[in-house]
Amino acid sequence: MSNTRILICIGIMALVTYIPRVLPVTFFRKTIKSRFWRSFLDYTPYAVLGALTFPEIIYSTGHYASAIAGTVTAIILGYFKKSLVVVAVAAIVAVYVTEIILCG
Repeated sequence: MSNTRILICIGIMALVTYIPRVLPVTFFRKTIKSRFWRSFLDYTPYAVLGALTFPEIIYSTGHYASAIAGTVTAIILGYFKKSLVVVAVAAIVAVYVTEIILCG
């Protein structure tokens, strides 16, 4: 691949990633007063993150049972407002113990 083609590809990728960042600023210069749109825009990042993360959680371990054990552990500890480190370590331990029980 020639250097010219590489530079064109980089320019196109830069434009494609730049447009979604500039368009909202261009169209929404005033404060959004609609409760519906404010709520929608507040929750959208969490919904997208969940949609991208959840399938990987289920398929990341050797068994569905260990994935569910880690997920349930994380949800319960998160509900009780434990720190992120505690939630992550406890979920890892739950997956590890479940894998040992299932495969051991």
